[in-house]
Amino acid sequence: MSLSPATSDPVFAPNEAYLPGATSTCRASPRQPCKLDLAEGFVGAIELSPVTPVEKQHDDLERPSVLSPKHRIQKTRERIQFVTLFWVIYLQGWNDGSNGPLLPRIQKVYEVGYAVVSLIFVFACVGFITGALSNVILAERLGFGKVMVLGALCQVLAYSIESSGPPFPVFIFAYFLNGIGMALQNANSVGYVASIKENAEVKMGVFMAVYGAGALSSPLVATQFSHLPGWNFHYLTSLGIAISNSVALIIVFRLKPQRECLSEIGIVDVDNSTSERSHFRQIFANKDVHLLAAFILLYVGAEVTVGGWIVTYIIDVRGGGPSSGYISTGFFGGLMVGRLVLLWFNEKIGERLALFIYAVLAIGFELIVWFVPSLVGDAVAVCVIGAFLGPMYPINHAGRVLPRWLLTGAIGWIAGVGQAGSALIPFMVGAVAQSSGIKTMQPVLISILGLMTALWVLVSYGSRCPN
Repeated sequence: MSLSPATSDPVFAPNEAYLPGATSTCRASPRQPCKLDLAEGFVGAIELSPVTPVEKQHDDLERPSVLSPKHRIQKTRERIQFVTLFWVIYLQGWNDGSNGPLLPRIQKVYEVGYAVVSLIFVFACVGFITGALSNVILAERLGFGKVMVLGALCQVLAYSIESSGPPFPVFIFAYFLNGIGMALQNANSVGYVASIKENAEVKMGVFMAVYGAGALSSPLVATQFSHLPGWNFHYLTSLGIAISNSVALIIVFRLKPQRECLSEIGIVDVDNSTSERSHFRQIFANKDVHLLAAFILLYVGAEVTVGGWIVTYIIDVRGGGPSSGYISTGFFGGLMVGRLVLLWFNEKIGERLALFIYAVLAIGFELIVWFVPSLVGDAVAVCVIGAFLGPMYPINHAGRVLPRWLLTGAIGWIAGVGQAGSALIPFMVGAVAQSSGIKTMQPVLISILGLMTALWVLVSYGSRCPN
């Protein structure tokens, strides 16, 4: 149907159509198509119909129905995978929490001083760095599932050696193997959790709180074993956890690469189709990767130093008794509670500002431990320090400042360097204590917390990279 030219000024209603150069106007009905004769010689028909925006179409594809059986299966698998990774991080917390109560007994059994016993941290540090560097390559070649099991088996071997009470050189070599295993698992498990987009920050907070749960429970067991002739049998409990962890990883992830594991829970992993060498180069060319790695090295180092050396500090400086090992439990208990309870505060004021506040408060309570000669007061202050240090782990911030296709490898490197800090900083404290006494622990910790805060100033503010 051809329409006659308009004889009056057109007034367009929301359902009217107007084309420049048309010889006529018409009202577009949502039910009937409208045909226009164009003045430029084009003869055809234009049918007007509602169009769904592209963004809406994508949202509909990415938002499966809650009632869908496939979606329910994916959510169930996601929970199973998540809980399995809990066991990985629980074992790491268990490992770190064991050192504090056992250090005085290790010194006594092997007849070594602060500096020599700190070699266990040195060998663990070398293992962590080896594992973190190897992970960038192994994750590309072997895939997520195989690397996780490889790391778990390294821990099984390490605890088997430690539980036999071998000579000191063999004993510290087992810490090297354990460091490799922990670095491989920590890098991949943290990267995997970071790839889960739904409630990402809450899940990462809960995931890290499980580390605190492991570090909370292990001193309760290690303190008991530290008073027994078979002190090294404590590592049999660690061995049992490591074996169950290996079995769980094999059953749940079935040695599959990360892309396949994520697809089972409805997540499409990003493929940037870059070469292994290019991927490696992009990670280490990113400034924020190195800043976050340095920050976490100091952060995890301070965390493990408090948990590892505080028992020796309380015994030697404050005159604590055999039950002083439970103070380490209090610290890691505060760490776990802080990572859960203070999540809402991070979200309310922003993670960047929250970390500055936590750092200042932690330094304040470290000053109390340093200058207030009270056994009970120091124990309470140590618990509060744990609560403030808990939510400072900034892996969530990495997702805001790093490209998604580099996230897994970058987080692997950052987390691996952090684990190296858990060995490097305690060794430094032990070396200083050898010459100047364990009382120097508090000023060293305050310096580390101050440097950590300065590094946080340099980290980028927010997201500037595409997903």
